[in-house]
Amino acid sequence: MKFETYADQEMMAIDVANVIASDLSAALQHEDRILFAVAGGTTPGPIFDDLCAADVDWSRVDVIATDERWVPETHPRSNTAMIRERLMVNRAAKARLLPLYAAAHEPEEVLAELESMIAPELPIAVAMMGMGTDMHTASLFPGAEGLGAALDPHAPILVPVRPKDQPESRITMSARVLNETVSKHIIITGTDKRHAIESAARLEVAQAPIRAVMNDAIVHWAE
Repeated sequence: MKFETYADQEMMAIDVANVIASDLSAALQHEDRILFAVAGGTTPGPIFDDLCAADVDWSRVDVIATDERWVPETHPRSNTAMIRERLMVNRAAKARLLPLYAAAHEPEEVLAELESMIAPELPIAVAMMGMGTDMHTASLFPGAEGLGAALDPHAPILVPVRPKDQPESRITMSARVLNETVSKHIIITGTDKRHAIESAARLEVAQAPIRAVMNDAIVHWAE
Protein backbone atom coordinates (compact mmCIF):
# COMPACT_ATOMS: atom_id res chain seq x y z
CA MET A 1 0.00 0.00 0.00
CA LYS A 2 1.41 3.37 -1.06
CA PHE A 3 0.42 6.71 0.50
CA GLU A 4 0.08 9.97 -1.39
CA THR A 5 -0.40 12.99 0.90
CA TYR A 6 -1.79 16.32 -0.30
CA ALA A 7 -1.73 19.84 1.12
CA ASP A 8 -5.52 20.09 1.09
CA GLN A 9 -8.61 18.41 -0.32
CA GLU A 10 -8.86 20.74 -3.30
CA MET A 11 -5.34 19.87 -4.42
CA MET A 12 -6.09 16.18 -3.84
CA ALA A 13 -9.18 16.34 -6.05
CA ILE A 14 -7.22 17.89 -8.93
CA ASP A 15 -4.28 15.51 -8.65
CA VAL A 16 -6.36 12.36 -8.21
CA ALA A 17 -8.50 13.30 -11.21
CA ASN A 18 -5.33 13.60 -13.28
CA VAL A 19 -4.00 10.25 -12.03
CA ILE A 20 -7.30 8.48 -12.72
CA ALA A 21 -7.54 10.00 -16.20
CA SER A 22 -4.01 8.79 -16.94
CA ASP A 23 -4.84 5.28 -15.72
CA LEU A 24 -8.00 5.16 -17.83
CA SER A 25 -6.18 6.30 -20.95
CA ALA A 26 -3.38 3.79 -20.36
CA ALA A 27 -5.91 0.96 -20.00
CA LEU A 28 -7.66 2.01 -23.21
CA GLN A 29 -4.42 1.52 -25.12
CA HIS A 30 -4.75 -2.23 -24.51
CA GLU A 31 -8.53 -2.82 -24.41
CA ASP A 32 -11.49 -1.93 -26.64
CA ARG A 33 -13.60 -1.10 -23.57
CA ILE A 34 -12.74 -0.77 -19.89
CA LEU A 35 -14.65 -0.82 -16.61
CA PHE A 36 -14.24 2.06 -14.14
CA ALA A 37 -15.64 1.43 -10.63
CA VAL A 38 -16.30 4.42 -8.40
CA ALA A 39 -17.40 5.03 -4.83
CA GLY A 40 -20.45 6.98 -3.78
CA GLY A 41 -20.59 9.23 -0.74
CA THR A 42 -19.34 12.81 -0.42
CA THR A 43 -15.57 12.47 -0.89
CA PRO A 44 -15.54 11.55 -4.63
CA GLY A 45 -17.74 14.49 -5.72
CA PRO A 46 -14.99 17.11 -6.12
CA ILE A 47 -12.82 14.54 -7.94
CA PHE A 48 -15.68 13.81 -10.34
CA ASP A 49 -16.08 17.55 -10.98
CA ASP A 50 -12.52 17.65 -12.34
CA LEU A 51 -12.41 14.17 -13.90
CA CYS A 52 -15.53 14.65 -16.04
CA ALA A 53 -13.64 17.14 -18.22
CA ALA A 54 -10.57 14.93 -18.72
CA ASP A 55 -9.44 14.13 -22.26
CA VAL A 56 -10.28 10.42 -22.13
CA ASP A 57 -12.07 8.37 -24.78
CA TRP A 58 -15.11 8.12 -22.53
CA SER A 59 -17.18 6.44 -25.25
CA ARG A 60 -15.18 3.27 -24.50
CA VAL A 61 -15.55 3.48 -20.71
CA ASP A 62 -18.18 1.69 -18.64
CA VAL A 63 -18.77 3.28 -15.24
CA ILE A 64 -20.24 1.42 -12.29
CA ALA A 65 -20.67 2.12 -8.58
CA THR A 66 -18.68 -0.10 -6.23
CA ASP A 67 -21.89 -0.49 -4.23
CA GLU A 68 -25.41 0.84 -4.01
CA ARG A 69 -28.23 1.23 -1.56
CA TRP A 70 -31.25 -0.76 -2.73
CA VAL A 71 -33.16 2.34 -3.79
CA PRO A 72 -34.11 3.70 -7.25
CA GLU A 73 -31.99 6.40 -8.84
CA THR A 74 -34.64 9.00 -7.99
CA HIS A 75 -34.03 8.41 -4.27
CA PRO A 76 -31.93 11.05 -2.46
CA ARG A 77 -29.66 8.31 -1.03
CA SER A 78 -28.81 6.80 -4.42
CA ASN A 79 -25.08 6.61 -5.18
CA THR A 80 -25.90 6.20 -8.87
CA ALA A 81 -27.74 9.52 -8.95
CA MET A 82 -24.70 11.34 -7.55
CA ILE A 83 -22.38 9.61 -10.04
CA ARG A 84 -24.65 10.57 -12.94
CA GLU A 85 -24.88 14.20 -11.76
CA ARG A 86 -21.20 14.78 -10.90
CA LEU A 87 -19.22 12.40 -13.17
CA MET A 88 -21.40 11.58 -16.21
CA VAL A 89 -21.34 15.14 -17.56
CA ASN A 90 -19.05 17.21 -19.77
CA ARG A 91 -16.75 14.87 -21.77
CA ALA A 92 -17.60 11.94 -19.50
CA ALA A 93 -21.23 12.09 -20.63
CA LYS A 94 -20.14 9.74 -23.43
CA ALA A 95 -19.39 6.94 -20.94
CA ARG A 96 -21.91 4.16 -20.29
CA LEU A 97 -23.29 3.78 -16.76
CA LEU A 98 -23.95 0.19 -15.68
CA PRO A 99 -26.71 -0.16 -13.07
CA LEU A 100 -26.50 -1.71 -9.63
CA TYR A 101 -30.25 -1.49 -9.11
CA ALA A 102 -33.28 -2.91 -10.86
CA ALA A 103 -36.93 -2.65 -9.89
CA ALA A 104 -37.37 -5.41 -7.32
CA HIS A 105 -38.20 -5.64 -3.64
CA GLU A 106 -34.82 -7.17 -2.72
CA PRO A 107 -31.52 -7.47 -4.65
CA GLU A 108 -31.59 -11.29 -4.65
CA GLU A 109 -34.51 -11.17 -7.08
CA VAL A 110 -32.46 -9.54 -9.88
CA LEU A 111 -28.88 -10.43 -8.95
CA ALA A 112 -28.32 -12.64 -12.01
CA GLU A 113 -29.66 -9.93 -14.33
CA LEU A 114 -27.31 -7.29 -12.92
CA GLU A 115 -24.30 -9.62 -12.94
CA SER A 116 -24.91 -10.54 -16.58
CA MET A 117 -24.24 -6.92 -17.59
CA ILE A 118 -21.05 -6.68 -15.54
CA ALA A 119 -19.38 -10.05 -16.16
CA PRO A 120 -18.34 -9.40 -19.80
CA GLU A 121 -16.60 -6.16 -18.76
CA LEU A 122 -14.42 -7.58 -15.97
CA PRO A 123 -11.82 -7.19 -14.63
CA ILE A 124 -12.19 -3.63 -13.38
CA ALA A 125 -9.47 -1.53 -15.02
CA VAL A 126 -9.54 1.32 -12.49
CA ALA A 127 -11.31 1.58 -9.14
CA MET A 128 -11.75 4.65 -7.00
CA MET A 129 -12.78 3.48 -3.53
CA GLY A 130 -13.48 5.20 -0.25
CA MET A 131 -13.31 4.08 3.37
CA GLY A 132 -15.24 4.90 6.52
CA THR A 133 -13.78 5.33 9.99
CA ASP A 134 -15.12 1.83 10.72
CA MET A 135 -12.76 0.59 7.96
CA HIS A 136 -15.55 -0.41 5.57
CA THR A 137 -15.17 0.07 1.82
CA ALA A 138 -17.92 -0.25 -0.76
CA SER A 139 -20.67 -1.90 1.33
CA LEU A 140 -18.29 -4.28 3.12
CA PHE A 141 -19.37 -3.18 6.60
CA PRO A 142 -17.97 -4.88 9.72
CA GLY A 143 -20.67 -6.99 11.32
CA ALA A 144 -23.09 -6.70 8.40
CA GLU A 145 -25.28 -9.59 7.33
CA GLY A 146 -23.67 -10.93 4.16
CA LEU A 147 -20.14 -9.71 4.91
CA GLY A 148 -18.73 -13.24 5.09
CA ALA A 149 -20.11 -14.06 1.64
CA ALA A 150 -18.73 -10.81 0.21
CA LEU A 151 -15.25 -11.53 1.63
CA ASP A 152 -15.14 -15.13 0.42
CA PRO A 153 -12.27 -15.64 -2.08
CA HIS A 154 -14.73 -17.44 -4.39
CA ALA A 155 -17.51 -14.86 -4.03
CA PRO A 156 -19.71 -13.96 -7.00
CA ILE A 157 -19.51 -10.54 -8.61
CA LEU A 158 -22.26 -8.99 -6.51
CA VAL A 159 -23.35 -9.72 -2.96
CA PRO A 160 -26.38 -8.38 -1.05
CA VAL A 161 -25.33 -6.90 2.30
CA ARG A 162 -27.46 -5.63 5.16
CA PRO A 163 -25.65 -3.41 7.68
CA LYS A 164 -27.27 -3.42 11.10
CA ASP A 165 -27.48 0.37 11.37
CA GLN A 166 -28.65 1.12 7.79
CA PRO A 167 -32.30 1.50 6.72
CA GLU A 168 -31.91 -0.20 3.32
CA SER A 169 -30.48 -3.39 1.93
CA ARG A 170 -27.35 -2.84 -0.14
CA ILE A 171 -25.62 -4.50 -3.04
CA THR A 172 -21.86 -4.47 -3.30
CA MET A 173 -19.05 -5.64 -5.53
CA SER A 174 -17.43 -8.54 -3.72
CA ALA A 175 -13.98 -8.10 -2.23
CA ARG A 176 -12.64 -10.59 -4.78
CA VAL A 177 -13.79 -8.50 -7.74
CA LEU A 178 -12.61 -5.22 -6.22
CA ASN A 179 -9.22 -6.68 -5.31
CA GLU A 180 -8.68 -7.97 -8.87
CA THR A 181 -8.79 -4.37 -10.16
CA VAL A 182 -5.74 -3.44 -12.21
CA SER A 183 -5.33 0.08 -10.73
CA LYS A 184 -6.77 0.63 -7.24
CA HIS A 185 -7.09 4.03 -5.59
CA ILE A 186 -8.44 4.57 -2.07
CA ILE A 187 -9.47 8.15 -1.28
CA ILE A 188 -9.69 9.26 2.36
CA THR A 189 -9.77 12.54 4.27
CA GLY A 190 -9.17 13.52 7.89
CA THR A 191 -6.90 12.23 10.64
CA ASP A 192 -9.44 9.67 11.90
CA LYS A 193 -9.47 7.82 8.58
CA ARG A 194 -5.69 8.06 8.27
CA HIS A 195 -5.30 6.40 11.67
CA ALA A 196 -7.96 3.83 10.79
CA ILE A 197 -6.35 2.67 7.57
CA GLU A 198 -2.93 2.51 9.22
CA SER A 199 -4.31 0.32 11.99
CA ALA A 200 -6.27 -1.94 9.61
CA ALA A 201 -3.23 -4.13 8.91
CA ARG A 202 -3.22 -5.26 12.56
CA LEU A 203 -6.84 -6.44 12.48
CA GLU A 204 -8.72 -9.37 10.99
CA VAL A 205 -10.37 -8.72 7.62
CA ALA A 206 -13.83 -9.13 9.14
CA GLN A 207 -13.00 -6.30 11.56
CA ALA A 208 -11.35 -4.14 8.89
CA PRO A 209 -12.79 -5.05 5.46
CA ILE A 210 -10.60 -2.44 3.76
CA ARG A 211 -7.80 -4.97 4.21
CA ALA A 212 -9.37 -7.15 1.53
CA VAL A 213 -8.59 -4.59 -1.19
CA MET A 214 -5.42 -2.91 0.07
CA ASN A 215 -2.85 -4.98 -1.83
CA ASP A 216 -1.07 -2.78 -4.41
CA ALA A 217 -3.52 0.06 -3.77
CA ILE A 218 -2.56 3.73 -3.69
CA VAL A 219 -4.08 5.62 -0.76
CA HIS A 220 -4.69 9.32 -1.42
CA TRP A 221 -5.07 11.38 1.76
CA ALA A 222 -5.65 14.99 2.73
CA GLU A 223 -6.60 16.48 6.10
